[in-house]
Amino acid sequence: MAVFNDAAVYFGALRDALLLAERQVHIIGWDIHSQTPLVGPSGRVDDKLPVELGPFLAGLVAVKPELRINILAWDFAALYAPEREWNSADKFTAGCDGRIRFCLDSSLPLGSSQHQKIVVIDNAIAFSGGLDLTIRRWDTSEHLADHPLRRDPDGEPYPPFHDVQCLVEGEAAAALGEIAAARWRAAGCPVEACETVEGDRWPASVPAGARRIGAAIARTELRTALQAGVDEVARLFEASINAASRFIYIENQFTSATEIAEMLARRMADVPSLHVLIVTPKAHSSWLESQAMHGGRGGFMDPFVAAGVADRLRILYPAVGDGERTAAVMVHSKVMIVDDGFLRVGSANLNNRSMGADSECDLAFEAGGDEHREFIRGLRRALIGHFCGVGEDTIAANEDDLLGFLDRHAAAASGRALLPIDCETTAVGAMAGIIQPIADPKTPLNLQGTARRMWTPRTVGAVAGTAAALAGLALAWHTTSLREFTDISYVSVVIAQYSQSAMAPLYAVAAFVLGGLVLFPVVVLIAATAAALGPWIGALSATAGVLASSLLLFMIGRFLGHKRLQSLLGARALRIQRRIVGKGVVAVAMIRMVPVAPFSLVNVLAGASQLRLTDFLAGTVLGMAPGIIAMAALGAQIADFASNASWSNAIPLGLTIVLWIALCLVVQFVVTWWSGRRA
Repeated sequence: MAVFNDAAVYFGALRDALLLAERQVHIIGWDIHSQTPLVGPSGRVDDKLPVELGPFLAGLVAVKPELRINILAWDFAALYAPEREWNSADKFTAGCDGRIRFCLDSSLPLGSSQHQKIVVIDNAIAFSGGLDLTIRRWDTSEHLADHPLRRDPDGEPYPPFHDVQCLVEGEAAAALGEIAAARWRAAGCPVEACETVEGDRWPASVPAGARRIGAAIARTELRTALQAGVDEVARLFEASINAASRFIYIENQFTSATEIAEMLARRMADVPSLHVLIVTPKAHSSWLESQAMHGGRGGFMDPFVAAGVADRLRILYPAVGDGERTAAVMVHSKVMIVDDGFLRVGSANLNNRSMGADSECDLAFEAGGDEHREFIRGLRRALIGHFCGVGEDTIAANEDDLLGFLDRHAAAASGRALLPIDCETTAVGAMAGIIQPIADPKTPLNLQGTARRMWTPRTVGAVAGTAAALAGLALAWHTTSLREFTDISYVSVVIAQYSQSAMAPLYAVAAFVLGGLVLFPVVVLIAATAAALGPWIGALSATAGVLASSLLLFMIGRFLGHKRLQSLLGARALRIQRRIVGKGVVAVAMIRMVPVAPFSLVNVLAGASQLRLTDFLAGTVLGMAPGIIAMAALGAQIADFASNASWSNAIPLGLTIVLWIALCLVVQFVVTWWSGRRA
């Protein structure tokens, strides 16, 4: 086997290996781009074939009549469309007489991805690791702040990029061939069986790192109707961490799997001699990744602090400088070395989705003697050293206090260093809490199941009931004896009397509190407040009023208690309480959007239950938000319709009802999906 540090050496070795192919090549990736520069560190080629991957493969099959090449890439989500090559299939297969086949793997559920990065040649040798054959990956191990060859197809430069790939032959290569064929079958694409082709396929340009070393493959595969799921990636992380006694070295693109952090912290607490070094990116390339993964990094450090072992841990990022400019190196690799006797190189990140939502493939190696151990130790030293601009001998000389050496080296303002990441400031805002469960799930999202759970007869009836209730309320304003008090225009005029006062928002809040005590329709108060105070101040005042009224009635319910309130209100109160307590925030939000009881009654029952106050307030905000937004947007039109009904102002009111229902459906879908995930 051999390990390639960075894409330049890997791409060069792969090119040499492909030139030796005779029968069949499998290329499997998360992203595969026809314009990938398949060149080594020099950037030059001497085999008379094109530089770019697509034309190179076409030229290869032209000179090798028996060769077949199968390319399988993930059928990416729409969010990645701006970064992907739209017509890859045509670019790879045009003019190749069917001997290059391109398949988009769309077999995985929405929210999951095909994340394996494998190339198998004649079932005799195979590459696997973190590197996709795509653009913006090529870089040398020097990671210069600016490299003339580090350009995308549009000529735009991209930052230094680090990754690691592995090459194996023998039984390990044949096993990867089986995995590649299985991935093709799972994607629904036909593939021909290929026996291992005899003869040496190892490229002459690649020195072997180790021979006859124990190897294994760890996978994550999703459970389907035809096969059980595979969680070898997660189980191997647990087993290797629990076997560590001296030093764990990790390179990984993401650090958002708190379960892994908890395992590491527990092991460090149990074994005082254990130290951990994690090399990760300073930041992530896209807004989605920043919200989902960068935000999760903040919680990754907490278990180490809680266990009191943070002084034996470093989470660092590599930076390079040339005197004029400094750049952070993008770390995309997935490497783990334990006590210099265990090596892992693969596609799995330290995030939730790699443990159960994506397809992954890691190669693992266990030292069987001193020679193997020395190889793994040398690889670790080389990886750390290349980040710091020093050789293996310097790292070896500082092994007794390696973390201290890295601290001192960084403080010396060296041109190449591993610098600390401030995990306390990595949270990137409230959106992270919403996006992270979607972008970094432990299991597939299963949104189709969510939709089926949502569109039940009860839900349809509730939506229809909501629309009927809104129409009924509009009629009640004109037909009941209380119409002069519950008329929106009347209430808005009362509130508007104080609109010029700085205390106007407080008066509005007081109206909500008083209205809650007398079961006054909260919808009327929201619309009237928006009409009187304007959309922005009105919306904020209505939100504060809803929360203040809810909190007061919640505390009244808590004072009354469960049994006393049930004796007063009967069995219906018990049913509502069970629904509220059963799912916390989700239940409160659903009841607010599709009421099963009046606003004030829900508040009191929630207080009398065992529901946490924080869940109650969060669910109230989430559930009331659609109505407040709709009323704030068109509050004045609603008040106008209440006092002077006509077709001209009926249309805005109709739009308000439609907007309200649409917002309710969106939020209802989200909370229904979240409820299913929690269950």
